[in-house]
Amino acid sequence: MTKVITYGTYDLLHYGHIRLLERAKALGDYLIIGVTADDFDKARGKINVQQSLMERIEAVKATGLADEIIVEEYEGQKIDDIRKYDIDIFTVGSDWVGKFDYLKEYCNVVYLDRTEGISSSEIREEKRQIKLGLVGDASFLNKVYSEASFVNGIHITGLLTSNIERMNEQLRLNRVNSYEELLQKVDAVYIRSLPELHYQQIKDALENGKNVLCESPITLCQDDTKEIFMLAKKKNLIVMEAIKTAYATAFDRLLLLIKGGKIGKIISVDATCTSLKKNRTDWSGFYEWAPTALLPVFEILGKNYKKKIYRHKNEEGNDIFTKIDFQFEHAVASIKVGDGIKSEGELVISGTEGYIYVPAPWWKTDYFEIRYENEEDNKRYFYQLDGEGIRYELVTFVRAIGRGRCLTNISNETSNEISKIMEDCKKGKDTFLI
Repeated sequence: MTKVITYGTYDLLHYGHIRLLERAKALGDYLIIGVTADDFDKARGKINVQQSLMERIEAVKATGLADEIIVEEYEGQKIDDIRKYDIDIFTVGSDWVGKFDYLKEYCNVVYLDRTEGISSSEIREEKRQIKLGLVGDASFLNKVYSEASFVNGIHITGLLTSNIERMNEQLRLNRVNSYEELLQKVDAVYIRSLPELHYQQIKDALENGKNVLCESPITLCQDDTKEIFMLAKKKNLIVMEAIKTAYATAFDRLLLLIKGGKIGKIISVDATCTSLKKNRTDWSGFYEWAPTALLPVFEILGKNYKKKIYRHKNEEGNDIFTKIDFQFEHAVASIKVGDGIKSEGELVISGTEGYIYVPAPWWKTDYFEIRYENEEDNKRYFYQLDGEGIRYELVTFVRAIGRGRCLTNISNETSNEISKIMEDCKKGKDTFLI
């Protein structure tokens, strides 16, 4: 019996995929099809895949061409699979000619001509062209503009800013004169303006039928945030909170391991985000860092807590450091954030059976460790992070718009609590100056 193996993403399975699989099937008696996992696709730069792994597997299964379907999860797996399944022929599309010649040491390698004029990338691009407008004065928008180029189906077509000199030359070409003009040109907006402006800008966008991706905090008042989510639901529009860390694969896996009981019952969460950047011209250090530090606290421990807030101001009266201590029913947490002060930017999650350690800068999570009493049981986890997580946010935003339902990695409840903390700090509730 001649065994054949091939691999692919098979996103939005189309006629070209099927023709290729039919020719692969004709090469032998038994065809194994490897479907690439989401994480492996990200590592290869394919971050705009529209369908989940299970959706893609089901689509391949429905062709009836696979005698066996496996999942490709890591670099070098092809050699392992060829050995494991005693493969005679490895085959792949002709656009990869020469790329897999190294496998000739293990089996025959056959490159098959692809069907001309058909590709998943083109189909993704044709499905929906989302025109995105950027709002804000921070040079951070240059990163958003750059990362958008990696995501199919989204194009930056507008920019509203009062600091055009901070923007790169290409982005400047999209400048408009007013928010009203911007909303007329786009399907969605990415808001990175001052937090005090978020509520009205999001509300205006929703009232004009536009989807919204807004840098955290969404608003500075919990009731305002709840109102925004209710309005989005009423209008059948998407509002997503942008915290880059939430879209990092490593952070997502970290939460899954915790929920799976890998370190037992969680007793403590401690997160630190600080910088010595003292002259921030757009946001205060508290608004910049607190939502990120609060993310693991609320996602892991929930929303029922008591708190004490400690703040330190400089001689000009500006907040440069904030520490918040939380008491939950069976756990505690602490965050330290600020500009103009420096501490080790790590995340430590303590449990009854072990703890998770994420080294500085933990908010750019691509690596973490689970540590136990017996060091031989310790385990390290590595996940590639591209574009600081911005492109993953954009991909999720595009998917959510395409499917007409919110797919955010940040629950509405967490967004509400982040806004509540912003509101309490602004009002001085539970706050002590140090």
